[in-house]
Amino acid sequence: MARAAVIGEAVRTAGFALAGAVVTAAETPEETRAAWRALPADTTVLVLTPRAAGWLGHAPFARGDLLVAVMPP
Repeated sequence: MARAAVIGEAVRTAGFALAGAVVTAAETPEETRAAWRALPADTTVLVLTPRAAGWLGHAPFARGDLLVAVMPP
């Protein structure tokens, strides 16, 4: 089964859990990278806050089986 996941600051990501997304609050670069490494293998959609996207760099976009969206600032 395909999953949607969200990584970023808790205040910006919490509501996505209501829609069934796997939400991982990440307030620091280290937490963000750990959340990226811990993504379920069947994740097909990833939503990132702008801060999380900056901390992860190009890695999420390089994964061909993943649709990545960055929230507006």
